Amino acid sequence: MSSSTIIMGVSWLTMILSICLMTIVVLLLVRRGKFLYALRKVPCPPAFPIIGNAYELCCSPEEAFKKMIKWGKELGDMYLIWVGMRPFIFLYKAEAIQPLLSSSVHIDKSLEYQYLQPWLGSGLVTSTGEKWHFHRKLLTPTFHSGLLELYLKTTIREAQILISCLRKEIGKPEFDIVPYAKRAALDIICDSSMGCNINAQKNFENEYVQAVNTLASISQRRFLNVWMSFDPIFKLTSWGKRHDHALSVTHGFVNKIIAERKAEWKDRKDTNFNEKSHKRQALLDLLLELSKDGKVLTDDDIRDEVNTFMFAGHDTTATSVSWILYALGRHPQYQELIIEEYDETVGTKELTLDILSKLTWLEACIKESWRLYPVTPLIARQIYHPITILGHEIPIGSTVLVNSFLLHRDSRYFPEPDIYRPERFLPDGPKYPSYAFVPFSAGSRNCIGWKYGTMIVKVLILYILKNFHVESLDTEDQLRFISELVLHNADGLRLKITPRK
Repeated sequence: MSSSTIIMGVSWLTMILSICLMTIVVLLLVRRGKFLYALRKVPCPPAFPIIGNAYELCCSPEEAFKKMIKWGKELGDMYLIWVGMRPFIFLYKAEAIQPLLSSSVHIDKSLEYQYLQPWLGSGLVTSTGEKWHFHRKLLTPTFHSGLLELYLKTTIREAQILISCLRKEIGKPEFDIVPYAKRAALDIICDSSMGCNINAQKNFENEYVQAVNTLASISQRRFLNVWMSFDPIFKLTSWGKRHDHALSVTHGFVNKIIAERKAEWKDRKDTNFNEKSHKRQALLDLLLELSKDGKVLTDDDIRDEVNTFMFAGHDTTATSVSWILYALGRHPQYQELIIEEYDETVGTKELTLDILSKLTWLEACIKESWRLYPVTPLIARQIYHPITILGHEIPIGSTVLVNSFLLHRDSRYFPEPDIYRPERFLPDGPKYPSYAFVPFSAGSRNCIGWKYGTMIVKVLILYILKNFHVESLDTEDQLRFISELVLHNADGLRLKITPRK
């Protein structure tokens, strides 16, 4: 074969490869053009090419949250920001979020939830598709009222311990309620999920307690830190090393509990002992029963759901209790209304779920706190199927976020929205659309344990108010909001308590 023939062959191959490459580039550009065209009418703050608005988010979490609120007030009914090449679309009107949250298709959490996967695996918070649907259907019956009555006893016991711990703060000028609420919630959730007592309220040095706090804190910080979103960089940081150590502690602890409980189940089967163990109140035991010896749920599935229950349960509950006490500490007249109604309704009777449901002032005050200080201020979904929101065709590849902090301040449904007014939520109060108030999200992917979480919150608030008068030391304009997975105040929530006569 002559050299000219070889050269001609190479030239043709080069031309074909070049045409293929150019075709791919053109197709990608056309695809990107369609993507950008679909979003052209969604309001957006000024952004740079390629990096978008990422430079504006390279600030403290407090400043980032302020910007999200500012843009929402300035840019109309919805807006988007660009983080690199990714659009994040923010919604905060009931009619905007309804098509998203009511959908059985748009159930995928945003890509940022991958930061939780090393800890939570494919539990209910992070899973999607058929696995999520199957586990959701499987686990829903575990929150029936009979089981909640058993969980109520655990909650009351831990509430009494919380009161004894808080007594040491009497006479002090101030203290932060958040750590107390977190430790109480951890003890309640751990007992309910694994049937074991870690005594977090009194044993601050418990390795598992410290590991859970570390994982929750670091995982949430990664949501807003652009650089920490890259695993290779994250693994090299002190955050990454602390995260991996905490991960080994939590997985080791839960694996040990699962192994011990499985051995107990085997012993009961071997001895034909059919009576239910007193520990059968724990979620872990119910999961072991549902697993059918690994045929339905593997040990990894069980561990993922237990870890999910621990994480999603304790952090949201503690945050909720802290903000409710803050609000009541700013408006002490409602403390008295709650206690008066409690005394009239309960008297000397034992506290039950039925009695809790009849305490209308307690429920109204809690809901109004959830409205002003939503525990989960941002609900994020990744769009894998087209959806129309407020007349805009949202393309595949977008990330959509519900900003419940702004949603709950819609003056159309909540006049004077920045004012704490629990009367809005009394049984005869004004009505509002179902998607105007979503403290536990809404639709098929709402919080599976919302009744359980509400019960814990009510009991802890009741026991604290029965024993103490609460005063909040920070005014509303002194609050420094930080939006991670839950809503924090940068300086904690400072209270002062005095014994109730």
